[in-house]
Amino acid sequence: QVQLVESGGGLVEAGGSLRLSCVASGNFFILTTMGWYRQPPGKQRELVAYMTSDDTTNYADSVKGRFTISRDVSKNAVYLQMNSLKPEDTALYYCNGDWVRLGRPGSSWGQGTQVTVSS
Repeated sequence: QVQLVESGGGLVEAGGSLRLSCVASGNFFILTTMGWYRQPPGKQRELVAYMTSDDTTNYADSVKGRFTISRDVSKNAVYLQMNSLKPEDTALYYCNGDWVRLGRPGSSWGQGTQVTVSS
């Protein structure tokens, strides 16, 4: 299996910035699409951004122009730079990675990292 571990969440004032990191570990795998999702309090999980293996990106309308997803293939890592944060960005942020391991596709989730934006 492939494990994902997020880091970088925290408490920040509105207008501030945070950078989330997600690192994948395991054996004999290749990451394909990696993305970030979030689950605000009392709401369903929603897509924030994703990046495919050819570096195509897609963002939720609510974060376009403020968040940037990037990846470091050599480190099996994906990042989410979040600028101009708003209180409505408060959520538990999850990393998701699609992968191929020994010829079989799969998908993994991280445990989540909390982002809280104060007004």
